[in-house]
Amino acid sequence: MRQLAAAALAALTLGAAPRSGFETMTPELQAMQRDDLANPGMLYVADGEALWAQEGCGSCHAVAAMRGVAARYPALDAASQTPIDLTDRIAQCREARQGKPALPPEAAPMLALAAFVAHQSRGMPLQPDAQLEGARRQGEALFRERRGQLNLSCAQCHDDNAGRKLAGSTIPEGHANGYPLYRLEWQGLGSLQRRLRNCIAGVRSEPYPPGAPEYVALEAYLAARARGLVVESPAVRP
Repeated sequence: MRQLAAAALAALTLGAAPRSGFETMTPELQAMQRDDLANPGMLYVADGEALWAQEGCGSCHAVAAMRGVAARYPALDAASQTPIDLTDRIAQCREARQGKPALPPEAAPMLALAAFVAHQSRGMPLQPDAQLEGARRQGEALFRERRGQLNLSCAQCHDDNAGRKLAGSTIPEGHANGYPLYRLEWQGLGSLQRRLRNCIAGVRSEPYPPGAPEYVALEAYLAARARGLVVESPAVRP
C-alpha cells in the first residue's frame, strides 16, 4: 500500500516543474526575503527561538534535530492515525507533554514557534508524506471544486491562470513552501490556513471552521503539488 501511495505521489509531480511565488515577486521583495536583516519574518523566528528556550522545548528536542522536520509536514500522526500539520504537532507537544493550555493557531506565540521550527528546514526540499494519499486525494478534490458565489476553484486561478495578471498583480501558482510567511497585505506573519480561509472567503464562500480537517487535506495536496521546491520560511509575499 505504501508503495502504491509513493507511486501516486510521484505521478502527481510529473510535468512542468513548480515555480515558487518568490519567482514572481519584484526584485525589491526578493531582496527583502533573502536578507535576514530586512526580512520582517525573522523577528518572529527570533521570538520563537526565545519561546523555545522559555517553554522548555529544548529539553526534549535539540534545535539541530528540527532540521528537515517542517519539510515533512503535514504528516500522519501515529497515535490518532490522522493527518496533522506542524501547528497541530506543536499544540500536541504543549498540551500532552508539557501540560500547558492550548494556543490558538494564529496566536503570536504559536506562529513564532512554528516559524522557528520551519526556519530550521529553510533550503531543504519538501518531502511529502506518502502515507497521506487519502488526504492528498481529498485535498486535490477540494482544490478543483468550484465554490462560492463566484463559482471558482483554486485550480482555476493557480493552475489555469498562473502567471497572468489580476488587478495588476501576477497570479502565482499558489505553492505553500514558505509558510509561516510575512505577507505585506497582513502586515504580519500568518499561517497557510489563514491564507486558505482568505481565498475561500475571496470567492464568496463560507470558510471551514478553524482547524477543520479539510484544511489539512488541502495542505497535504499542496505539499505534493509543490514537490521539488524548497522550504523558504519565513517567506515574504505581497
